[in-house]
Amino acid sequence: MRAELLSHTPVELLKNVSKEGLTENDLLPHTAFTFAIEGISRACSHQLVRHRAASYSQQSQRYITGKRLSERVVTPRSIGDESETFKDLVDASGEAYRKLVESGVPKEDARFVLPNAAQTSLLMTMDGGSLNHFFGLRCCERAQWEIKILADVMLLKVLTVAPDLFKESGPYCCQLGYCPEGRFTCGRISEVQEHYGGLLEKS
Repeated sequence: MRAELLSHTPVELLKNVSKEGLTENDLLPHTAFTFAIEGISRACSHQLVRHRAASYSQQSQRYITGKRLSERVVTPRSIGDESETFKDLVDASGEAYRKLVESGVPKEDARFVLPNAAQTSLLMTMDGGSLNHFFGLRCCERAQWEIKILADVMLLKVLTVAPDLFKESGPYCCQLGYCPEGRFTCGRISEVQEHYGGLLEKS
């Protein structure tokens, strides 16, 4: 997995042209951050695009081959001792894709057999307010592991260029000071707040 911050709105520029009295939270919706994201699974990208207040350009599966598919998949750690079973199924999927294409089935239809584990790449642009909401949900301990890793990487990237805007970011327990998950809380709010507080201090 790789996430690079390609561009962002200079915060100082906004401060110079904005009226006095505006806070960082007031400025967040007027900023934009563009990321190049590579090596995430299709399962992860499906979760990512549920954040609709963003623009996405994703690699099309119509223009990839099924060869060596097992080398371009994301394998969950939980697969553990079943890694060979996982690999065999991925290889079988790639072989089925190849045979379908060779038999004349359009790639856009043959790709239906490809797994959610297949890697993809995309560009994503999101405003600062929506990005903060994304961090609130996806940095949470209850978030699915792959998108949580992605969110953590992205948070570190924005902290290097706009620490004042994201100084209270991270999962919602850090942003709000309490866990909004109710009975579904991870029960580790102090530990989580300490972890993300440490990230913010280092930025």
